[in-house]
Amino acid sequence: MHNIRRHALQVFCSLVAALLILMDAAMAKDKRMGENLDKAFAAGELSGLHSVLVIHKGTIVAEKHYPGEDQRWGVPLDDTEHDKDSLHDLRSVTKSVTGLLYGIALSEGIVPGLDESLIRQFPEYADLANDPQRSKIRVRHALSMKMGTEWNEDLPYSDPRNSEIAMERAADRYRFALDRPMVNEPGDWWTYNGGATALIGKLIAKGAGVPIDAYARSKLFTPLGIREFEWVAGADGVPSVASGLRLNIHDLARIGRLILDKGVWQGKQIVPLDWLDMSFTPHAKLRDGLRYGFFWWLGPEGTPPYWVAGFGNGGQRLMISPANKLIVVVFAGNYNQPDAWKLPVKIITEFALPAVSR
Repeated sequence: MHNIRRHALQVFCSLVAALLILMDAAMAKDKRMGENLDKAFAAGELSGLHSVLVIHKGTIVAEKHYPGEDQRWGVPLDDTEHDKDSLHDLRSVTKSVTGLLYGIALSEGIVPGLDESLIRQFPEYADLANDPQRSKIRVRHALSMKMGTEWNEDLPYSDPRNSEIAMERAADRYRFALDRPMVNEPGDWWTYNGGATALIGKLIAKGAGVPIDAYARSKLFTPLGIREFEWVAGADGVPSVASGLRLNIHDLARIGRLILDKGVWQGKQIVPLDWLDMSFTPHAKLRDGLRYGFFWWLGPEGTPPYWVAGFGNGGQRLMISPANKLIVVVFAGNYNQPDAWKLPVKIITEFALPAVSR
């Protein structure tokens, strides 16, 4: 009996020692990546960076916050400090969250199916429904941004000619999004389109009978333990589902963790797994090699994709790599800069991936 106890103690001590080694290695990685980020920021190599959070296999590998000018949906903010509790514009990462909400609403039977006619969901625009080509637009075409309508978001979001800005300034955002000239057959061509997201958001709100921010709080945020958020509304009082959501960095990472865990949070299925599978199925292959699902950007290779992500103006990024069990969140202030995407890519490829692959 004494030998058995001694053997058990040796095994326990070995396990503790192994755990301490793993903890030391994790702390070393955390420290090394953090130091590298600090050095690069001080050297001016990460201009505009506000916050970085890297989580690998459920452990925080690095978390850093830096001062910098910021905005709230285009309006400059006085506070230039950023920390773990700071709400930050997600900009178009909002679209990806809206996509998750549609999946929840679809599972509840309160929104139309993917193959339903989109225009038929808006009987108030009966004149548009008489257009035979427009009547071919399905709900899935809005979710995959293949509506076939004219739309231009290549211009800066400070430019009133930008289609999303024009929609925000229109008397009726939904009519504006639906009555754009048809330039392609629905389903044939991908065009980045915040109006498509606005229409999907309207279907959620209409089906739920409450504004989308209230639905999000009830069905997604509260179950995930997200207590504080802001969903900025346009001049018409409607929350912008294309770009208006503001979260802190850890709460956005919770959404990443939800995806990594296949829609399950603390044992409860929050987002249906089949919806995640559909969302992360490539519905469009883009010219730059990326692919697009239902309001989610997808890596150029793999089935399922090697990574999925939400992209946002200014350098906002939520990237999830199921293959690496990796979540990277980046907040930045490089709004309306055409090369703003380079900052989150640099952080992921030069800092995050090397740190977790050692």
